[in-house]
Amino acid sequence: MAQNIYDRPEFFAGYSGMRRSLHGLDGASEWPAVRALLPDLAGRRVIDLGCGFGWFSRFAVSQGAASVLALDISEKMIARARADTTEAAITYEIADLEHLTLAQASFDFAYSSLALHYIEDFAGLVATVYRALLPGSHFVFTIEHPIFMAPTNSAWTTDAEGRRIWPLDRYSVEGSRTTDWLAKGVVKQHRKFGTTLNTLIAAGFAIRHVEEWSPNEDELQDNPDWAEELDRPMFLLISVQR
Repeated sequence: MAQNIYDRPEFFAGYSGMRRSLHGLDGASEWPAVRALLPDLAGRRVIDLGCGFGWFSRFAVSQGAASVLALDISEKMIARARADTTEAAITYEIADLEHLTLAQASFDFAYSSLALHYIEDFAGLVATVYRALLPGSHFVFTIEHPIFMAPTNSAWTTDAEGRRIWPLDRYSVEGSRTTDWLAKGVVKQHRKFGTTLNTLIAAGFAIRHVEEWSPNEDELQDNPDWAEELDRPMFLLISVQR
């Protein structure tokens, strides 16, 4: 079973206060770039893997999606999503993505935001999603960038000249990384960039777009603290097609 860190009271409280939790998709720095990758959702049967508070699921319905199956391992997340949702086209379910089963050819689009880096059996989940999608369907997801995830101590340092340095180490050592983020002992799964792409290809997906997100000039003007993302990418955005 995947770690259910989001149901820990201290983690859930911290996560609930984040900008993306308070303002939804518009509060996520990478959302404009993600939205540009989405196909037309009108009439689509959508699956949202790691739906959190349900922001994307509600967005998909607002764009004309016929139905959304929204899954998350966290009871607290699902309870909050249900409380904030009036759209009958969305079905929320508690599910462990580490051991997910889905009916074959049952969806037209799959989406996941910052959830798959918690999954140890990434290849198994990718194969499950591939089988669940109709031919021609897209799968768009975001994960933490492997450069962001890899370090033993993921915190900026400075060199003798005061320049910001990201302490990248153990990049080629794949596997679990334990960090203290909002709570102690958060376990994530580090994979090399090539491993992620090759796993998708091996499952049968065609790579359509890969983006190592960084802010543009307009975004930096409004959010100058995002400048550190020019030195070290935090997010990896991927679009593939069955």
